[in-house]
Amino acid sequence: MISFSGRGILLDIEGTVSSLHYVRDVLFPYARRHLPVALRLLWNEPEMDRIRTELARLNGKDSFEAWTGGVGMPPEQRLKQMQDALFQLMDTDAKVGPLKEIQGLIWRDGFQHGTLKSHVYPEVFRVLKEWKLLRKDMRIYSSGSIEAQKQFFMHADAGSLSTIDLSHYFTDFYDTTTGPKKETASYTKIVSHYRLPAHEILFLSDIAAELDAARSAGLQTALVCRPDSPSVESSHPLIQTFDDIVVT
Repeated sequence: MISFSGRGILLDIEGTVSSLHYVRDVLFPYARRHLPVALRLLWNEPEMDRIRTELARLNGKDSFEAWTGGVGMPPEQRLKQMQDALFQLMDTDAKVGPLKEIQGLIWRDGFQHGTLKSHVYPEVFRVLKEWKLLRKDMRIYSSGSIEAQKQFFMHADAGSLSTIDLSHYFTDFYDTTTGPKKETASYTKIVSHYRLPAHEILFLSDIAAELDAARSAGLQTALVCRPDSPSVESSHPLIQTFDDIVVT
């Protein structure tokens, strides 16, 4: 049990708000299964130019054309090269922008068509409302793209084939475009966005290295150890559910 009287609460998603199993056993396989068709359907979407360029840069080239052999290369071959590169990034669960954005676009389609409903732990529905009534400034920091985060919270599984939109509880969302989650500088940036003293912000995560970085930036921290998550050793205060936090 911990107490928190500050004004800002920063939340991780995977292993904190939602089960590790849901992300790894539902969301990741869904994106992998739908990637080949999604690349064709999304090819001309506005976001794709940036995604293709960033993917090329990850592979040492300045442009998608240079990476895929020039404009004369058959479109099918260029598409397959992109697909194969994304599959390789999925294999290593790489925390890089192009992969996270593609996954987010695929999940957005699944959420909007009702194929996907996001898992959140039972107390989350109630606790978010309670914290909002206490005027806490709640935000999300996850390796998933900002679009994916918003879609996740807009389609929380409430049972009986229904979903609840939880996105309105959050003031802002941060992803790896802010910086890596295990680097202190990322949390320093988030603190500046909050416009609060760092010690007025509590960061909740299931990853000790992320909490270490946040604490180095001056944030309060707590390690979330859900019953279905692996045990982790750390020097951070330990909670099992959000009910273990006395918020005033």
